[in-house]
This record gives sequence, structure tokens and C-alpha cells, in this order.
Amino acid sequence: MVVIGIGLVLLGVLAVLAAIFVSVPGSGGEILGVGVNTTEAFLIGVAAGAAILWGFGAIRWGTKRGLAHRRERKELQRLNEKLERVEAEDKDKDRKVDEA
Repeated sequence: MVVIGIGLVLLGVLAVLAAIFVSVPGSGGEILGVGVNTTEAFLIGVAAGAAILWGFGAIRWGTKRGLAHRRERKELQRLNEKLERVEAEDKDKDRKVDEA
């Protein structure tokens, strides 16, 4: 999800930069080789802004999910080690009882 978010942000930034540096103020001009008027340039800017916001949201959500997954895996590993230690102690007690 983080990769998708980064892709959306980069796509939005590319569209914004293309609109800023290639278009002619007041007449629209060309954006990435396509002739656009002022209204179309505005709509491209809105779409680029939305892509950037969705990208940041996807990055944030993916990062939260990854951190929660790591925390859960670490907790499960800790509990597994504790269980193995308790089982080993029980086996030692059983051996001592069998020997006696």
C-alpha cells in the first residue's frame, strides 16, 4: 500500500509541475503535449491534488498496518518463547518425577 501511495504522490506532483512550467497563464496552453484550456488545466490541478492526498493517505494507512503487524509478530514471538520455556520446565519436572 505504501508503494501505491508513493506512486500516487509522484503522479500528482508530475501533473502539478507539468501544469506550472509548461502552461501559459490565461490561455491554458499545453500540458504533456495535450492542448488544454484554463478550465481543463484547473481540473487537472484538482485531480493532481486529490491524487497527492490519496497517496499520503495510502502511505499513512500502509505504514500503520505494517507497524501493527510487526508489533503483533514480536508479541507472538515473545509468547512463543515463554511457552517453550514453560514446556521445557514441565518436561524437566516430569523426568525428575519418573527418576524418583
